[in-house]
Amino acid sequence: MQIKRDYSQPFFSTRRRRRSSGSRFLFMYGLFLGAILVVIYTQFDRLQLAALDAVGMAPTPTPFASTLATEGAEAYLAGDVAAAATLFEQAHRQQPNNLSYAYEYGKMLIELNRAEEVLQPAYYLGDKSLADWIIDLNPADPRGYALKTKALVWVGSPAEAIPVGVSGLERDRNFAPLHAALGRAYTSIGRYQQGLVHGETAIELDPLDIDARRSYAYSLIWVGARSEAINQLEHAISINPNLTAPYFEIAVQYLATGQEEMAVAAYEHILSLTPRDEKAHLRLCETYSRVGQNDRAQGYCEDALAINPEYAPAWRQVGQARYTRRNYEGAIEAFNNCVKFGSTEIECWYLRGLAHYYLGQCDQAWNVLTESLPMAESLPDKEPIIANIREGLRLTTVSCANYSGRALPTDIPPTPIPPTPIGG
Repeated sequence: MQIKRDYSQPFFSTRRRRRSSGSRFLFMYGLFLGAILVVIYTQFDRLQLAALDAVGMAPTPTPFASTLATEGAEAYLAGDVAAAATLFEQAHRQQPNNLSYAYEYGKMLIELNRAEEVLQPAYYLGDKSLADWIIDLNPADPRGYALKTKALVWVGSPAEAIPVGVSGLERDRNFAPLHAALGRAYTSIGRYQQGLVHGETAIELDPLDIDARRSYAYSLIWVGARSEAINQLEHAISINPNLTAPYFEIAVQYLATGQEEMAVAAYEHILSLTPRDEKAHLRLCETYSRVGQNDRAQGYCEDALAINPEYAPAWRQVGQARYTRRNYEGAIEAFNNCVKFGSTEIECWYLRGLAHYYLGQCDQAWNVLTESLPMAESLPDKEPIIANIREGLRLTTVSCANYSGRALPTDIPPTPIPPTPIGG
């Protein structure tokens, strides 16, 4: 049998070729869709950010820890300690095991009067304090010891701080911040000579360390060398004129040496740096009140309260001004706010009690004056205040029928008080 072939037709039929081409297309299309799905699955976050960025809704990318730390250092140099603390905290949270970031964050906390946070256990550090975490990261590094020593001094535990600082010196005797912290610690417990030695050593080791200058000035103040203390604080200001803390400290020394105009200039400069600094407004209020310019004083107190209506020290100063002018109702109102907003300043108690007495409010006078007596016992210069309290109580027994013949509260046994600086 012979097979007949038509050689004019192609070897593969058109129908089969069309079927083969269609299958290949479907196969390649499936591969393409699969590849797209794989890309979407593996790169979903990046694609989502790209889509959000295209419509202006993408979140701000998190900077590197090194970038945050650099910005923190720049903020500190600019005098914005709060911003510096926030930036160093972010860098530290990103890299908790970076000792430098943790140390700088701790320094900022102390500068913001938040030293207790340096000593409190933190959950993200395994319930260790920031200071202990730094020490444990590298026990041979002096920075953790310096930070813990200074924080303990700031929270009122100088005796506890000294062994920590001494341990730090065993690691590095040439670390200026350790000597600065120990200078404050020894001075705070009355060992002035050792305080001076450590303060002076800190400056010799690092003349550009602002805290070393401030620490040495602190020791000098306590031995009555106010002129030299002012000189050290002026050096601190010249190192970084944007930080407000040295201005507050030098203003106090200007006032102690009768240089009220210089003190006013220091406080005014603080306001030029931070116009909404409630403490600077209060200090100007107190300073102008001290020199008898009561109208200007009142204006600054009102400014402080406009910034922070719950600023207890400003309410205390307002109360004192009203009491001096015999506006006893207004004084009581201000002193009540002082207490309401958390102050323990003795003026908010005993002057309030005396104001109640002068208004004939016997029960309130007796109760508040009695309450203020044990509070006054812990003050360094307590005698004049206690004398006023006891006189107010005596007058109440004389003028108020319900208290006639009432026995006065007995004196509380004396308790140890901190030493007073030479020169007041």
